[in-house]
Amino acid sequence: MRIDAHQHFWRYNPERDRWITDEMAPLKRDQLPSHLIPELVSHDFEGSIAVQADQSETETLFLLDLADQYQIIQGVVGWVDLCASNVAERLDFFSRHPKLAGFRHIAQAEPDDRFLVGENFLRGIECLGDFGFTYDILVFERQLPAAIDLVSRFPDQPFVIDHIAKPSVRDKRYLPWAHYLRVIAENRNVCCKVSGMVTENDWQGWRATDFRPYLDLVFEAFGAERLMFGSDWPVCLLAASYSQVVELVADYARQLPISDREKIFGLTAARFYGQRARQRATGTRE
Repeated sequence: MRIDAHQHFWRYNPERDRWITDEMAPLKRDQLPSHLIPELVSHDFEGSIAVQADQSETETLFLLDLADQYQIIQGVVGWVDLCASNVAERLDFFSRHPKLAGFRHIAQAEPDDRFLVGENFLRGIECLGDFGFTYDILVFERQLPAAIDLVSRFPDQPFVIDHIAKPSVRDKRYLPWAHYLRVIAENRNVCCKVSGMVTENDWQGWRATDFRPYLDLVFEAFGAERLMFGSDWPVCLLAASYSQVVELVADYARQLPISDREKIFGLTAARFYGQRARQRATGTRE
């Protein structure tokens, strides 16, 4: 199965979606499955993972409702307040939905670079394991030390790094990002999404060769069995078409055996986000 492991949906709300600046004007409209499905089909993707863009339970329910309507949405990464005192109760509520695979918090926007290892947040992450939920790590380079601390504290919790941790490709900045990625990849419970790269470069003037040093590092550190392709649609449209984003990774991966390409373009995501379904079927925790 070919899966796009990272994309978003929203009904545009200028008050809620203030993160969409005037510079990002093409995103100031509804972005719904009817807009994405033709792209998925034309690139032979059989499913996608819808990831939260707003930090509210309303967002989670919105994505789950879309997943009920559209079979092609294979899983949802939602949001819940992992710092709340009643987090276990909320996770129990959401665990009843079969397509909810995990959660994400937009940690990159937190002023505290150590947010991920705050006492309350750690308590919430610990609760995820009781329900078999995954966690998507969205951070900038400066927050990677906290992410490394986080994943090392929970060796049985499945984590995935979004957007290869957003290196500043635009500035050709490689260190210390590369060092941190190597360190976090030593934790076998951590996967990485090959996604979100084009918007970390010059939106108008990027070249495929710009990304090679970053892709070399990520492929070496994680291996195909822990990498998954994500388009980051529709955010990617600020810098590239859907086809360009797919081809950027596909061209790089042509050097790999077909079995590795199959992992990157679907099997890793299916394994990672399908854990809850397998647990329900067997009554066990992986």
